[in-house]
Amino acid sequence: MIGLIFSIILFNTIAFKYCTKLSNVQILNIWTFTIAFQNIFDIFVEIKYKGYWYFNQEVDWVGILAHTLLIPSVNMMFLNWYPYYEKKWKQFFYITLWVIGILVYEGLTLLPEPWGFFHYGWWKLRYSAIIDILLFLILLQFYKLIKRMEHLDKEKVKNK
Repeated sequence: MIGLIFSIILFNTIAFKYCTKLSNVQILNIWTFTIAFQNIFDIFVEIKYKGYWYFNQEVDWVGILAHTLLIPSVNMMFLNWYPYYEKKWKQFFYITLWVIGILVYEGLTLLPEPWGFFHYGWWKLRYSAIIDILLFLILLQFYKLIKRMEHLDKEKVKNK
């Protein structure tokens, strides 16, 4: 529990203090998308197939902290510092560094309590390595959609 609370405070403090490129609307969209997408994924992998779980295999209140307050701030940081206008190899390198960081963090969350709070069933760290890349690419596409919609809204207002 200590590891989870420490992570939530640390990640959210960094995200809300240093993510200055994201608007409040973008933050709200990222936060909502992340919670919804993570919960849909976890309903199957965590609850139905018992691939991994937070704290224990039951649905419990303390797991809500991990599902709602941990990952959205990480996604904010990822998007805020993403090198959108750099060459593709720099973007690939950026994603690779983030995946490595997340894998190291996931390894730390597997420590015994009170520091660790994550447990594997049949899930393996290598599955996370593959899935994390896909999740970052999905997140980037969602963010680009938000940006396009904001631009269309500005054009709509301008043309009124």
